Amino acid sequence: MNSLLDRAAARLFPETAGHHGVLPPLLVLLTFVTGLVDAVSYLGLDRVFVANMTGNVVFLGFALAGDVQLSATASLLAGGAFVVGAWTGGRIAPRVTEPLRLFALLVAGHAVLVAAALVLDLAADARHVLIVLLALGMGLQNAVVGKLAVPDLTTTVLTRTLTGLASDRLGPASVRRFVSVAAMFAGALAGGLLQLHHGTSAALAPAILLLAAVALTAYLRRDAAELRVR
Repeated sequence: MNSLLDRAAARLFPETAGHHGVLPPLLVLLTFVTGLVDAVSYLGLDRVFVANMTGNVVFLGFALAGDVQLSATASLLAGGAFVVGAWTGGRIAPRVTEPLRLFALLVAGHAVLVAAALVLDLAADARHVLIVLLALGMGLQNAVVGKLAVPDLTTTVLTRTLTGLASDRLGPASVRRFVSVAAMFAGALAGGLLQLHHGTSAALAPAILLLAAVALTAYLRRDAAELRVR
């Protein structure tokens, strides 16, 4: 598994081989998870995003303008919880000096929050609480990804990725950007199919497994000496 991750990292960053350790392929997996979770939140929880905050700001405007299919409350809850999650990640980051350990810790926290959402979905109909739990997790994820600042692999935002893919010359960055877009699309497709045909719990289950696997892999690896936390 380690050699597979190392080869994937080298393919994504051939110009700086080893500089980012095993993070690049792990960030691709998190991008896939983003597609899964946003499929759950948009298709199953009041037409809201828990990862794409640009969309939520726009949805809030539409809801306040009178669109009855959108919920201002849901957009505000998602945005507020996301900010709290990002703030929490930002406060934890200075206390953990080893980048992969920080990454593992916050991704594990994300996994716990998604697992709590799955349990709650099985036990009760509490959509707003699910929105808060999922958005908190995405805030944590965005905080640590932002701190580590691996180029072209933001895991949630594709506007700049698509712009670079279209405007820059073809090269190693183009491969990373294409993989990032493909991972988000694949996650959204898989999440959409699971949510629409099997329900929220079925769509959240693979997200939990992937988050746990990413966190465990990062925790077990200690070979990213060149990484630095911003």
